[in-house]
Amino acid sequence: MDQSSSLNKVLTHLFIIIFGILMLYPVIWMVSSSLKPESLIFSSPSIWSKEWTLDNYINGWNIVRDVNFGHFFKNSFLISVICVIANLVTCSMAAYAFARLKFPLKKLWFSCMLMTIMLPAHATLIPQYTIFHHLDWINTILPLTIPKLLATDAFFIFLMVQFFRVIPRELDESAIMDGCGIFQIYLKIVMPLAVPVLITTAIFTFIWTWDDFFSQILYLNTVDQFTVPLGLRLFLDSQGESSWGSVFAMSVLSLIPITTVFFIFQRYIVEGIATTGIKG
Repeated sequence: MDQSSSLNKVLTHLFIIIFGILMLYPVIWMVSSSLKPESLIFSSPSIWSKEWTLDNYINGWNIVRDVNFGHFFKNSFLISVICVIANLVTCSMAAYAFARLKFPLKKLWFSCMLMTIMLPAHATLIPQYTIFHHLDWINTILPLTIPKLLATDAFFIFLMVQFFRVIPRELDESAIMDGCGIFQIYLKIVMPLAVPVLITTAIFTFIWTWDDFFSQILYLNTVDQFTVPLGLRLFLDSQGESSWGSVFAMSVLSLIPITTVFFIFQRYIVEGIATTGIKG
């Protein structure tokens, strides 16, 4: 029995390793291609190359004469950090109100908030663009960041509501007996206990904002305002003369921040999402 169980574990782990390698093969090939000369990327499609070079990283980093790729990284970091902070503050406050407070028509407003999750983003695209155009926000980061200050991400509000409902209400009652008000309970009781769901919200907000291409290409028009996804688009020539080596090199660099964030905080993602399914 012990030998059969050990054999099953070995076969299971072997299958998972092989499957994982197959899933990671495109990423491994991209990293390998970023270190190949331009002429060998497609003529020699194997992972191991006869010749290696760092020219793709050098050329890709200095894509534009006056703006290097580091400027795009700075813009992406700025937008992502603002969105993360805004979502943590506003979504947690909205979730706290829905989960812990009593006010008129709470269930109705909560249902309306959930309905916005099912609303296609393309349905609100033209009205939003019209509003931002009249506010003269086009070609600025304001359309990408200001809506986050209004708790517009209903998914994160719902996630936090489910988590906050798990926290025992006896803690609120004890805090009220000690003289705490609504905001003190929010800051000193609920928020310290909600670290897993807050980290989950921060990670997903950062990744989704960093990878967002459609919104950024819609509202950002000049190169000095471009983010990493828009910077990668500069390598693709409509005439068919694309710099694939530089594309792969900068794509590898663009994956480092989100990959690092994910691997550092991945246990909080599982904990934050799993806990929201527990009924208090």
